[in-house]
Amino acid sequence: MDADKQICGREPDSQFVELAVEVFAMLADATRVRIILALRGGELSVNHLADIVDKSPAAVSQHLAKLRLARIVATRQDAQRVFYRLENEHASQLVSDAIFQAEHSLGNTPRHHHPAGEVTQ
Repeated sequence: MDADKQICGREPDSQFVELAVEVFAMLADATRVRIILALRGGELSVNHLADIVDKSPAAVSQHLAKLRLARIVATRQDAQRVFYRLENEHASQLVSDAIFQAEHSLGNTPRHHHPAGEVTQ
């Protein structure tokens, strides 16, 4: 049983709790959240990401460097251009879940609880 707890990582005494806190800290930035949302559709260049998140390419590059160090994004180089993509689906899921939780904090029934196509006031 103790071996299962260590492997699972989802117990309160898991060695991964502190690492999870670091992931949350990395995602505690609106620009980084927007970058992750933009990358859900596939890989993008720094300039394209800068246009999407309405920040300078230099600022986006700094955020991407941090996300890359945290192994949240990966890169592919094509000649002079570097393309970024999500390393896996987990960061995207964390961001989606955080947005769903934010919708709950507004009261009423969150949009994600309505059937597809249903419009609410």
